[in-house]
Amino acid sequence: MVNPNFGTFNRAGTVADQASFDVGLRAHMVRVYNYMASGLALSGIVAFGLFSSAELASLFFQVQAGRVVGLNMLGWIAIFAPLGLLLLVSFRAAQMSVGAIQAVYWAVTALMGVSLSLLLFRYTGASVARTFFVTAAAFGALSLYGYTTKRDLTAMGKFLFMGVIGLVLAGLVNMIWPSGTMSFIISAAGVLIFSGLIAYDTQKIKEQYSEAWGTDMVEKVAIFGALSLYLDFVNLFQFLMSFLGQSRD
Repeated sequence: MVNPNFGTFNRAGTVADQASFDVGLRAHMVRVYNYMASGLALSGIVAFGLFSSAELASLFFQVQAGRVVGLNMLGWIAIFAPLGLLLLVSFRAAQMSVGAIQAVYWAVTALMGVSLSLLLFRYTGASVARTFFVTAAAFGALSLYGYTTKRDLTAMGKFLFMGVIGLVLAGLVNMIWPSGTMSFIISAAGVLIFSGLIAYDTQKIKEQYSEAWGTDMVEKVAIFGALSLYLDFVNLFQFLMSFLGQSRD
């Protein structure tokens, strides 16, 4: 449940050719969505591979009768490694090459597949597929709003970021003192917060492209934008699963 601020890439000057800028922006957004879709596909392949192979799953999980009852050491590393990689790129974005950032992106999305495989062990395949398509439809509508709206969503973004911090803290408390009511509140808040972040991050990607337009930073902006939207999508999907998922029990 991470959505760090990867910063902006500033440059001096103004947009002189609006037509050229608009064409470039559309191509940039297509590149962002392609990166994001490829990341989701990689996560799905990893998740399904672990779910389908008992040998692979045993590397990360303690599995009994088709159910995950615990994590192995490699499992804990795979669960928390994405956070470390995200912190790395958030602090060293400007110094990293495009190739290095791409490597981090694919590593994060592959490792996230390990976490997502837990959903396949817990919920029926039909409910996972149904929730994925619901998430995809919601994502499409919210991202379109963020792209087309004339409203400045900056203030909402600051509020949503504070909400993410609150979710993390509430989640930690709920791990120590489990509560069904608290779990419901966290899930409901998570759906609302990451729905808002999809619109906010889409608008932010447009702004970052405007600042990086005409420089060699555009590809970095595309990868970071895809990573932000990927994390928004995955978190929204996971929170929706708590409402729409049907347990295998």
